[in-house]
Amino acid sequence: MHRLPLVLLSVILISILDIAVCTHVSIVGGKEAKGPRPWMVSIQVQKQHICGGILIKDQWVLTAAHCKRYFSNEKYVTVLLGAHSLSDETKTIRMKTWSFEVPQTFNENTKSDDIMLIKLNQKVKVRREKVKKTKLPKSHSDIPPGTKCVVTGWGATRDKAKKCSDTLQEAEVRVLARGVCNRLYQSDPVITEDMLCAANEMTGGDACWGDSGGPLRCNDKLVGLVSGGSGCGNPKKPGVYTRLSKRHLTWINHILKKHSNITFTEESL
Repeated sequence: MHRLPLVLLSVILISILDIAVCTHVSIVGGKEAKGPRPWMVSIQVQKQHICGGILIKDQWVLTAAHCKRYFSNEKYVTVLLGAHSLSDETKTIRMKTWSFEVPQTFNENTKSDDIMLIKLNQKVKVRREKVKKTKLPKSHSDIPPGTKCVVTGWGATRDKAKKCSDTLQEAEVRVLARGVCNRLYQSDPVITEDMLCAANEMTGGDACWGDSGGPLRCNDKLVGLVSGGSGCGNPKKPGVYTRLSKRHLTWINHILKKHSNITFTEESL
């Protein structure tokens, strides 16, 4: 089950009450991000935060495929770049979206291939510290168990909370062996080589409601996307992430080539 609410408040109710409802996974057991995270994106519907994402090219945002189910009308989907506080859009950039690309093999029940590319309606003007692309991994080598990583997002800061954090949050987690994760989840879902599990037994650090599609970074390199889990901050039910495996990097490259003949070569990385 994805870390998403069962009910998304209607656009009308949100507009009337002006309440930011946290609809996806968020950071639990973490702290406010210090310093800029210029590649971080808030994906929004009617200016309400829905999912996290990562700017990987001037016109492309990488996120989780399951976020698309909450885009009731795609023309209302925008992305906010350069933000730290969602309530302060000073010096941020809001972009309209053009198209959404999801693998045909995406399965919401098994979480397989939970990855999506969003093409923006025009290229983003990079602003050094505020807005900047991140690099995809040059290597698709697996991440060893025990590796320290950081998950980032605007999601709720405690389990069962419905309101997103206004400020960008981060939590430290450690990668778990797939065998351990499959035992904890009783192979439901099966954690494949295209997925990762991570948790923090000491702090309960985890992604939770509001962080879906956001980045998992290890050794300051993007390695995965928040996909889901069961509850928040429970080390017996660790966070599940889409890994940027060879399979997924090949798919990204295919989509970019199809749209604009841009590929992630060693030079462009």
